[in-house]
Amino acid sequence: FLSLSSSFYQNIDTFIRPPYFFISGFIDIPHMEYYYVFLCFVYIISLVGNIFVMMVIYMDSSLHSPKCIAVFNLAFADVCGSTALVPKVLDMFLFSRQLISYNQCLASLFFIFLFLTIQSFNLTILSYDRLVAICCPLRYHMMVTHRSMFQLTGAAWGFAVFLVLLAVSLITRLSFCRSLVINSYFCDHGPLFRLAAPCSDVVPNIVISYLNPSIMLYFPMVFIISSYICITHALFTITLPQERVRALKTCTSHLILVAIFYLPINFTYLLHSIIPTNARIINLSLTLVLPPMLNPFVYVLKTEEFKESAKKLLMSIPVG
Repeated sequence: FLSLSSSFYQNIDTFIRPPYFFISGFIDIPHMEYYYVFLCFVYIISLVGNIFVMMVIYMDSSLHSPKCIAVFNLAFADVCGSTALVPKVLDMFLFSRQLISYNQCLASLFFIFLFLTIQSFNLTILSYDRLVAICCPLRYHMMVTHRSMFQLTGAAWGFAVFLVLLAVSLITRLSFCRSLVINSYFCDHGPLFRLAAPCSDVVPNIVISYLNPSIMLYFPMVFIISSYICITHALFTITLPQERVRALKTCTSHLILVAIFYLPINFTYLLHSIIPTNARIINLSLTLVLPPMLNPFVYVLKTEEFKESAKKLLMSIPVG
């Protein structure tokens, strides 16, 4: 690998777009073969669980509600996000294929961050649904319609594509005249553009590396927290305790999804400077693969309408 990349070091003034990068990933982490088995297990469960949720929503007409559009979209993003990440990780590190072409690297970066952003935006849309349902129950069916939900999810997709394409397009202007080793387990944005720091102006990339997480993660999180402050205030205005508990139960599945998604990823990014590199890589990989696996269980087990629909679907499957 070093002999292949040495030809790129000779002339710093030449714009260099390398044919490949080397993903260092989990090198020097002992007993990683067990972690690969774990990732494979998580990926299979994620596929089966999220496809099952999408089937339940599609086949049960009682679930053809505006809220379930966002749930279906979240399950779809979970399937696509896991598929964009896990199979390539397993292929690279199980079969020692850690060289990835320039175009494949950018495509991987695009799709992984696109579906990560969609997951965040969908949780925001679901918090809007709960906000209107509890704070404005009489206007819920006027404000949350099939049309408005399709518009929100469509806007989320369009905005996510724009943000991630902007980050990827800024990578294409960089010259890589030094190391081609990406210190991550996939073509991560930060480790990738930092490779070009000695040879190119990476200030726009640094700006987008702070701007995009704010838009993708922190602004949605602030909206979700604000919505639940309003929901909490509205719950205290409900006089009957049983009605208050019933309203709160409609939020539990969403709150669990929010905690599963936002807490680990914020913990990893906020404390990345004090977490050892290997631990940071493992933590980051877990934050990307565990939420898609857990989301279907949360919705099927914690939401009565999904639980009943899932039971009907399973009972309708012929045995033997």
